[in-house]
Amino acid sequence: MLNENAVKTLIDRGLEERSDLFLIDLKIGVGNKISVVIDGDNGVTVEDCMFMSRAIEHNLDREEDDFSLDVASAGATSPLVNKRQYKKNIGRTLNVKAKSDAKFEGVLTEVDDDEVTLEWKAKEPKPVGKGKIVVNKQAKIKYDDILEAKVIIKF
Repeated sequence: MLNENAVKTLIDRGLEERSDLFLIDLKIGVGNKISVVIDGDNGVTVEDCMFMSRAIEHNLDREEDDFSLDVASAGATSPLVNKRQYKKNIGRTLNVKAKSDAKFEGVLTEVDDDEVTLEWKAKEPKPVGKGKIVVNKQAKIKYDDILEAKVIIKF
């Protein structure tokens, strides 16, 4: 059985060479099936996946441990799991579920080390009289409070 730490070390070496890429997930399953999911500050190309695949495959000995390797990019509908993913999605609409069961849908406008800021428009009753007015809303959500966040793809 392959050692996950050894594979992670190979991935880290590759990421040192390509600082625009980062690891989202690593799994080693039955039969030494290695599954790696990466993302990048500017997206991920097929060449990026090939680079990471080579960084791993060329440094493992098939004579010692036979394995299969799959390197993929994080899908467009996959939840955001890394702070760097939020930064690259500034200006896009997110759907965020908070641990408090609150749900937010808005444009990601700011990202820092502790939290994200979403902004959206909502209709609310007028302070005086009948009818509704459109107001700008904002929510600052700490990373620790985010249960799930997904980019909303609009066509």
